[in-house]
Amino acid sequence: MAGEKVLIVGAGLGGLAAALCLIKAGYDVEVYEQAPALGEVGAGIQMSANPMHVLRHLGLEEAVLKLGVQPGAYVFRLHDTGEVIQEFSLAEEHRRQHGAPYVQLHRADLHNLLAEAAAAAKPGLIRLNRRATGFTETDDGITLHFADGTNAKGDILIGADGLKSVIARQIVGEIPATYTGDGAWRITVPVERLPKPFLPQVMSVFMGPGGHAVCYYLRGGALLNFVGIVEKELASEESWTQKFPWEMLKQDYEGWHPAIQTIIDAADRDQCYRWSLHNRPPVRNWSTKRATILGDAAHATLPYLAQGAAMAIEDGAVLARALQMKDHIADALDLYQRNRVDRTARIVEISTQNRRLFHLPSQDAIRAEFSKRNEGESRNSWLYSYNPLTVPLT
Repeated sequence: MAGEKVLIVGAGLGGLAAALCLIKAGYDVEVYEQAPALGEVGAGIQMSANPMHVLRHLGLEEAVLKLGVQPGAYVFRLHDTGEVIQEFSLAEEHRRQHGAPYVQLHRADLHNLLAEAAAAAKPGLIRLNRRATGFTETDDGITLHFADGTNAKGDILIGADGLKSVIARQIVGEIPATYTGDGAWRITVPVERLPKPFLPQVMSVFMGPGGHAVCYYLRGGALLNFVGIVEKELASEESWTQKFPWEMLKQDYEGWHPAIQTIIDAADRDQCYRWSLHNRPPVRNWSTKRATILGDAAHATLPYLAQGAAMAIEDGAVLARALQMKDHIADALDLYQRNRVDRTARIVEISTQNRRLFHLPSQDAIRAEFSKRNEGESRNSWLYSYNPLTVPLT
């Protein structure tokens, strides 16, 4: 079925990865982005083997490895003493088990890499300053409508337009969002500001009552990424670009491990961001006869399993395969949805469950809970072992 014209709304990580997968499969693709210029907010992002298979397929693995860090392990620690409760190997062990590396890199670096690859694959692929308002479909095609009164016509439409997706709203209606009670702090710190030696190049998760903190390195180890989740009664704006006073961050982590204090003290005082986390139930009906959604538009997830962007990249690869396997667009979109909905719902649900795991009320409760579970064995058995390029589609 290659050759059809595919319209993609959203030039984020998921939209660009899908565009590249579809171009590689022989489709004519156009990407429409509402922003006047390309850019990506956020900080650290984690690419385990499952999305790395796709990035390798797109010829980007070597560049990703140069931009990122391959952590040696995933380490769970108590919030105040730093006692290691459990850990499992990453780096070479992850590559040996799953055939692809585990890489931590800056979200903006990955976005730039995908945007450059998209421009090389098809000059003019990305159309900026085009805010979609909805679509109309017939038996002959689909028309995407924009706020400026213009339209674009194609055969297939993909909504990769994030949490507040216009395309998802038209397909499935409003998806209710419930405040979790958590706010997520985000800072990055140049390593030259930190003492030597400091935390090793591993994924460090400090867990304690009322919150947790995740620390890992970016840009070849030159930058340390900190994400701190704390329980807050009142929700603020759901936006990664909203700044809060450094003093509030410092207060939220009073009494935590000295490494956490060092990171916070070394942060730029005017560059502390906090996002209010909201829960959205998984959606099970993603598609019409010619339109579908991917990434956060279909399965927004909390950041407790580090798989949000990974799922979006998986989506694009599976969608491209499904379109190649079926003669009719509606059948292909049904195949895509059928093969993605259970896996993504499971990731959303386990991410939500991890919120409780990381915020247990006492050290004894944390030790008791981790004594009953093996995080590495669980994730290796079903999460990281998934290859979007080879998993059977049924």
